[in-house]
Amino acid sequence: MAEKSILAYFHSLEEAEGVASKLRALRAIDVSVDRFGKYPGDGVDHVMNPITSDFPGLGYLTQSADFDSRDAAVLAAADVDASGLAGGAESDLTGRDVVLAAVVDESIYEQALRVVHEGGGIP
Repeated sequence: MAEKSILAYFHSLEEAEGVASKLRALRAIDVSVDRFGKYPGDGVDHVMNPITSDFPGLGYLTQSADFDSRDAAVLAAADVDASGLAGGAESDLTGRDVVLAAVVDESIYEQALRVVHEGGGIP
């Protein structure tokens, strides 16, 4: 019994969780869903006034990043996304910040890929 893996990217957690439940119904060996980004941290979780509050840097405010290193925070502030005036290059994966990882039996691999496609994912 051989196993195959699937990595697929989605626009929302709801889309990915819907596909994950369908893969579990197909008896996938393992399925997990997670959100990812290019910067660490879970984002700003409280309201603050940047004029009167102490905050770690521009990357924290504009990119919801939480840096352990001052150097990394400075580099993130130099990113074009920090200004709000420009964005990065567009691709098929732009806006797809949710990843689904699954391990399935080889016998249901093609069917599992169809489920991912129908659910809006890009493998």
